[in-house]
Amino acid sequence: MATVEECRAALDKLVEQFDGISREDRAKHVVERRLACHISDLGVTFFGRIHRTGLDPFKEVPPEDGRPAEVKLTLKSGDLISMVNGELDMGRALFGGRVKIDASLGDLLRLRKLL
Repeated sequence: MATVEECRAALDKLVEQFDGISREDRAKHVVERRLACHISDLGVTFFGRIHRTGLDPFKEVPPEDGRPAEVKLTLKSGDLISMVNGELDMGRALFGGRVKIDASLGDLLRLRKLL
């Protein structure tokens, strides 16, 4: 089990990796969405926002507007770190029950293109 700090560092790395996606791909596949990433074994949730110009840094406090996230991920801390480091494939984790995603079908298809 990883720590909250290690999960925060992994999410920061994910933000950096997202910056490496081409502007063309982001323009095709990204629409603005609020994100929630719940780390089940730590009982902590990180909140972020994805948009065409990037992925905002994740925070442990919900957005001030109080609107719920459109894309919600639930996973264990070690799985988060393994996925961000490229050691665990998102598709395999999803179909193996290690990651749960609550999002519309359209959002799932768009995100799949980016992962």
